[in-house]
Amino acid sequence: MKRIAPSILSADLARLADEVQEVVEAGADWIHVDVMDGHFVPNITIGPVVVKALKKVVSIPLDVHLMIENADFYLDAFVEAGADILTVQPEACTHLHRTVTAIKDKGIKAGVALNPATPLNSLDYVLPDLDVVMIMTVNPGFGGQEFIPTMLPKIEQLKKIITERKLTVEIEVDGGIKVENIGEVARRGGDIFVAGSGIFGTPDRTETIKKMRKEIGT
Repeated sequence: MKRIAPSILSADLARLADEVQEVVEAGADWIHVDVMDGHFVPNITIGPVVVKALKKVVSIPLDVHLMIENADFYLDAFVEAGADILTVQPEACTHLHRTVTAIKDKGIKAGVALNPATPLNSLDYVLPDLDVVMIMTVNPGFGGQEFIPTMLPKIEQLKKIITERKLTVEIEVDGGIKVENIGEVARRGGDIFVAGSGIFGTPDRTETIKKMRKEIGT
């Protein structure tokens, strides 16, 4: 099943509840929440308090991406706040398998995000335990960046590995996703598409999501 996950990183935070409600009504499948600490990436965004507030106003899953150091210390806080999917960065987890197991033991989905320069083989020993692998198609830290086209073969290669190993892992793609490229990303193997400015930066979010769904065949 193909899913569209608008990222609130590009929403108007002064009217976040209204912004999120709008994309939910427009047909979003998940709401993507980027958590940055100013250390792992050069930006500071939001924490569990905002996730908890969002949980009160949306019924669709909250897809929380932890771009933070010492992610293990904050798992409980985000689960308690209402995260339905927690994705971590392998570079920020001393024992990645332990972190993934801890997330799944809390009854929610676990994901791992790979930065553009992080190779697929970093997943060799955790891939069967994952629900989601996120391929970053920009260098994380800021919204509105341009899609890195050399990530397309990486998506395709990951899809091949998942298929050959008969796994049920979904591929999430985050960074520079727009109407113009989402179809190609889907053809290469993407299942979940995170779009920030590609949705929130358009004048008609409903029409944008409609066009995206046409491109990915849903």
